[in-house]
Amino acid sequence: MVWSWTSSTLAFLWIQIESLDIEYWKWVGWLIYPVILSFLLPLIIPIFLYCCAIFLHVYQYRQRLHEAYVHDFWDGAKKTVAVFWEAQGRIWHGYEAVGLERIPDEGPAMIIYYHGALPIDFYYVMAKCLLQKQRQIHAIGDNFLFSIPGFRLMMEVFCISPGTIHTCADILKDGHILGIAPGGVREALFGDEYYKVLWGNRYGFAKVALNTKVPVIPMFTKNIRESFRTPGWGRSSLRWVYEKCRLPIVPIYGLFPVKMTTYFGPPIYPEEGMTAEDLAQKVQAGIESLIKEHQIVPGNILRALGERVVGDAFS
Repeated sequence: MVWSWTSSTLAFLWIQIESLDIEYWKWVGWLIYPVILSFLLPLIIPIFLYCCAIFLHVYQYRQRLHEAYVHDFWDGAKKTVAVFWEAQGRIWHGYEAVGLERIPDEGPAMIIYYHGALPIDFYYVMAKCLLQKQRQIHAIGDNFLFSIPGFRLMMEVFCISPGTIHTCADILKDGHILGIAPGGVREALFGDEYYKVLWGNRYGFAKVALNTKVPVIPMFTKNIRESFRTPGWGRSSLRWVYEKCRLPIVPIYGLFPVKMTTYFGPPIYPEEGMTAEDLAQKVQAGIESLIKEHQIVPGNILRALGERVVGDAFS
């Protein structure tokens, strides 16, 4: 039985191979070759032009980068990467930061921000602070980031750590700026175009702020969810799986060239007798106020693309 089935299958395949007209398919390939080139070249040329534009933006920082490399090897490497992020944000998103002066030029502070599907806006802020204020922002990242091959060195160089209450307090006591997104991966993957803040009962950052008495600066980026998004289908099931395994299993799509503007709210200072919950709620209200003031809800990708081209008049 097995031999008979195998023989008939091989015979069928041989007949199919014999029936192939190689010359015919060569002719078909020759016919569609110009069509393929016609669609590929318009894609390749803009990518090439975009890379040229980024290179020129990097080149204009050549003197500053040279000084950084002479002073400290890793400082030069960080500033080189920062220049690339600065150029990419400016060209692709027309990126701007409003209220950057609220981040102190020296001394500790905490930046609390809304977490988009990908926190690309925070990368831009880190780059701006490094280039304009000569300050490295320390950040808290999810544990899974340190398991990605090749990422550990980058995490170390850019001062990104898993973070505990004690390590966060030590960073601030050493006089650094600390960036935290209390919503974390949950807010990134399961937030949507309505920009609801998903913090749950995460008050750890507030405990650190109360312990160190540092100002807390709310941060929100307009259209961050129109740049990258997560699918709406199957969200409840994926949320259940995430809560069980805590792995970022939700697909992300986008990199749309939408207009992005980061806004920094007034610093919030811990007050005497304030609990961690009170401070967390006050900071959350500060971020929600920025969302209400600057973000049209629900977010819309086409509208955000229009803002990139013609400005807020499109809104």
